[in-house]
Amino acid sequence: MGLKEKLQSDLTDAIRSKDGVKSGTIRMLLAAITNEEVAGKSAKVLTEAEVITVLSREAKKRREAVEAYTNAKRDDLANKEKEEAAVIALYLPEQLSEADIKKLVADAIAETNAAGPAGMGLVMKVLQPKIAGKADGGVVSSLVKAALSQ
Repeated sequence: MGLKEKLQSDLTDAIRSKDGVKSGTIRMLLAAITNEEVAGKSAKVLTEAEVITVLSREAKKRREAVEAYTNAKRDDLANKEKEEAAVIALYLPEQLSEADIKKLVADAIAETNAAGPAGMGLVMKVLQPKIAGKADGGVVSSLVKAALSQ
């Protein structure tokens, strides 16, 4: 069963169990996936990797919203966003630890023989397929910069 089908199945279960947060979040995820499928000149069916990319984007939106609401002292809205982020996390691949990311960065630098800030693009190009959906791009980018500046 694909990720989209699992979301649809879990939506039915959430509605039956009257879990408002989970059903609302899954509906929002399915809408984001559908929007991505119909965007562009012709409709297409997303691959699993593309669905994970959409889910990662939605998770990032939730993280940013939590930060914004916390700074605005709106804990009620921040908590709602945290609950939605927890539901989204159920469908994302397990996130890489910082140590794992550092190892991947070191391997990518060795593979590309990159040196200095100019090698950033090469390293990120090699890393992207390996970390897609498993790590926040901002964290990876900062670790690559740190590694290349040594």
